[in-house]
Amino acid sequence: MRRKTFCGFLLLLVFYIADAQSRTKNVEEKIQQLTDMTTKQSIVSLNMNKFKEYVRSPPRDYSFIVMFTAMAPSRRCTICQHVYDEYLIVANSFRYSQGFNNKLFFGMVDFDEGSDIFQMLRLNTAPVIMHFPAKGKPKPADSMDFERAGIAAEAIAKWIQDRTDNQIRIFRPPNYSGALAITLLCVLVGGFLYVRRNNLEFLYNKQMWAVAALFFCFAMVSGQMWNQIRGPPFFHKGKSGPVYINGGSHGQFILESYIVAMLNCAVVVGMILMIEAAGGAKGTEVNRAQDGKRRRFQSIVGLVLVCVFFSLLLSVFRTKTQGYPYSFLFK
Repeated sequence: MRRKTFCGFLLLLVFYIADAQSRTKNVEEKIQQLTDMTTKQSIVSLNMNKFKEYVRSPPRDYSFIVMFTAMAPSRRCTICQHVYDEYLIVANSFRYSQGFNNKLFFGMVDFDEGSDIFQMLRLNTAPVIMHFPAKGKPKPADSMDFERAGIAAEAIAKWIQDRTDNQIRIFRPPNYSGALAITLLCVLVGGFLYVRRNNLEFLYNKQMWAVAALFFCFAMVSGQMWNQIRGPPFFHKGKSGPVYINGGSHGQFILESYIVAMLNCAVVVGMILMIEAAGGAKGTEVNRAQDGKRRRFQSIVGLVLVCVFFSLLLSVFRTKTQGYPYSFLFK
């Protein structure tokens, strides 16, 4: 009896060791194949077979970051290209960094080449970036929230670090367009000042500096600096048509910032008209009467501008801040 028990235990141990060796060998083969593929291209293009083999099927001791997108022009997904460009920067930065290892790989599934994968994961939108951990199934936090974090490569790298503990230092390709534009602007301004070197009274024009200060304020208040940092899309094309106002308080579109800047500009113009209309009339009695009518008309136009465009600004704020109870002329 003891001999049978010992033999059974020995067979079980041999089977366990053989299975462990087989699993280790399979994992090593997968890692070697993925490493060979990422040597040619940082992002592995996945179809259904590759997705099941490398992402879903065990054994696996590596994490996989997969972007689900729809890059075909017929899909009209403008944001997909922007997100892919930033995602590619992250993958290339990891591939050529000193912290590169075989515990993290990047993949991509295009809807036209892997619609069955979208159906399997019940995805009905794009783009989506998901983390498939080495053990277990993806959790809700393993899907990146673009609205909260943004779509910039730095934001994607930080999210990956939170999910996988892999720190990725972003290396962007050199872009000399900004430096060239600043240099060209300095040359033009310098040339203009040189041509007008004997007539620089315009530099003391208060109205010119006031208008420049207002435009600077409009740009900052509307979120242009946020656009430069986060790199949002120009606008979004939804199922019911184009969307110009981002519905969340943690994001915005580039066109949205332009709209907010124009609304603020209209409100300020209305306030300036009312302030100018409040000044006293001068001259003869006839001129004062005509000037009074003009000022009354000017004050009414200014009041209408302030009321209408401030109401539109408040409507934009209500759209982005769900549950805000106050409105003025428009809901």
